[in-house]
Amino acid sequence: MTAGTDLRPPRVPAQQPRTAKKRRPWIGVLGLVVVAFLAYSLPPYLALDPARSRVPAPAGFGAHYWFLVGHVVFGSIAMICAVVQIWPWVRRRFPVVHRYAGRAYVFGGVLPSGVMALTIGAASPFGPATRASDVLLAVMWIGCTWAGYRAARDRRFGDHRRWMIRSFALTMSIILNRLISPIAIFILEPQMATTFGGSEVAFMQSVAATAAWLSWTVALVGAQLWLERKPKKAVAA
Repeated sequence: MTAGTDLRPPRVPAQQPRTAKKRRPWIGVLGLVVVAFLAYSLPPYLALDPARSRVPAPAGFGAHYWFLVGHVVFGSIAMICAVVQIWPWVRRRFPVVHRYAGRAYVFGGVLPSGVMALTIGAASPFGPATRASDVLLAVMWIGCTWAGYRAARDRRFGDHRRWMIRSFALTMSIILNRLISPIAIFILEPQMATTFGGSEVAFMQSVAATAAWLSWTVALVGAQLWLERKPKKAVAA
């Protein structure tokens, strides 16, 4: 051994952790999508003018518009709080904000909006298939959210996370609904004279039912597949 030889392994400089912004670019995209969706959806209902409603009121249900306004407003609160809740940086750095935003999500968003969705969904003017989808979606939305809230109260945080991811998927499924609708129109419109016998009502009910069922089922299945994904193998040091 020669004098002065250093046999210690060379020091490897510690890798600086990536910033949350670089690790989670999707949160910014999600926030922009939600803001754009609400900017389009809210104004007709904040005006409190039934003539501006995008959903026709069914016969014999005079309060339909006001239930719809409540559903949209409380649903908007749920969407905004959902973005805050799923943001890893907020959960990690500001747990108090996470808790209070979670309560607002449950009690100021999902529960009142879901109850009103049950009412207007059961009276949907878009046909029986859409009514069945709307009612089932409302029941599952309320159920998943309440299960997640109870799990948090019982300090079963693993179950809380899983139920709230399902709730989040159902909350955001309305955006998917608006994306599926024009695709369904494009696919089904050539069949107007054949399959639908020239009936505009039958055509629109089919479009609405297709978008209604596909939006929340696809969102929920996607959330479940994400929950059941295999964890990545740990990288060797």
